[in-house]
Amino acid sequence: MRILVLAPHPFYIDRGTPIDVDILVRALTELGHEVHLVTLHAGEDRDYEGLTIHRIEAPKGVGMPSPGFSGAKLKCDVRLYKLAKKLVHELKPDVIHAGEEAVFMARWFNARHKIPYVYDMDSSIAQQMVEQMGILKPFAPFFHAFEGIGVKGAVACAPVCHALADLAQKQGAKRFVTLHDISQLDVDSLKPTGWLREKCGISADSTMLVYCGNLQTYQGVDLLIEGMKEAIDAGADVDAVIAGGEPDQIRAYEQKAEALGIGGRIHLIGRWPADRLGELLIEADILTAPRTKGINTPQKVFPYLHTGRAVLVTDLPTHSQILTQDVCRLAPADPAGFGSAIRELAENKEERDSLGKAGKAFAESQHVYEAHKHRVKELYTMVAEAISS
Repeated sequence: MRILVLAPHPFYIDRGTPIDVDILVRALTELGHEVHLVTLHAGEDRDYEGLTIHRIEAPKGVGMPSPGFSGAKLKCDVRLYKLAKKLVHELKPDVIHAGEEAVFMARWFNARHKIPYVYDMDSSIAQQMVEQMGILKPFAPFFHAFEGIGVKGAVACAPVCHALADLAQKQGAKRFVTLHDISQLDVDSLKPTGWLREKCGISADSTMLVYCGNLQTYQGVDLLIEGMKEAIDAGADVDAVIAGGEPDQIRAYEQKAEALGIGGRIHLIGRWPADRLGELLIEADILTAPRTKGINTPQKVFPYLHTGRAVLVTDLPTHSQILTQDVCRLAPADPAGFGSAIRELAENKEERDSLGKAGKAFAESQHVYEAHKHRVKELYTMVAEAISS
């Protein structure tokens, strides 16, 4: 089929949703589809046979838009709609595959031109808006109802996790396939060398935690630092390396660690490229995802698990909908509880090794590229049958 993919965010960059779009278009082209990706001005190109990338012209004064709603993002969306409208007329796609707010563009094209669309649910737009701007909480039912319009009109939905699949069903999805996140690590090539300890000045005796990702509030970096304080005060010999974030966020967290008296134990090393993720993660004793908000499972946990290192996450639905205590450590999302889990894992290498082995087996069974490609094939077989019926 000829598929028009609407991706209203920078592409390609090392961030969760753009990474998901990358593996989607890779799978679609390998399955023989002709893919036209409509995206923002910012990012790097990808070269897959069968893929054409169409970019908007950069709005004046807009560089790299940040995640979430903003005036800059709104300016980009206006241009994305105009470009998508042009391509709908020129290409006459068989299907539109739309993510985030672009689902409403797809819904409009469906109403005007009868083009079926797939709603790629990498997150809940309504839930994100309310979490980002608390003042909007009274309007949450309206936002969820509006999101439901996008869900109901779709020929199929592609939620990224069980919680979003449940939401899609409640909102009236006709059909869906859950496109779980995956690990793309070549784990057989990964060997720890000790470079990260040397870079950060961490002693060989200290247990090293590693977090990698953006430093937005919902990621729980505050919880991680406060939990580290609890663990260290309880006698744990432990350091945390935090990779990611913008300069102002890094400074703020450095100041927080200093104020808590653990500045020498918290090491913020800045952004880390996705194509070198494995060489960072393999150095850790413990990998952590302390997320405190959201319903979708963070993409990072699957490469975490794939490394064979022990994984520590918060015991919230964002993680517990798919992860169990058999494959990782689920800890309370409060400083005392999270700190206690850090200390216990730091002091028990046998438990770390056991969790690491189980986590790796779990990732390799369902959360690698071939499994994802199979799910994309299942989704588009379903879409083709629905269109032809």
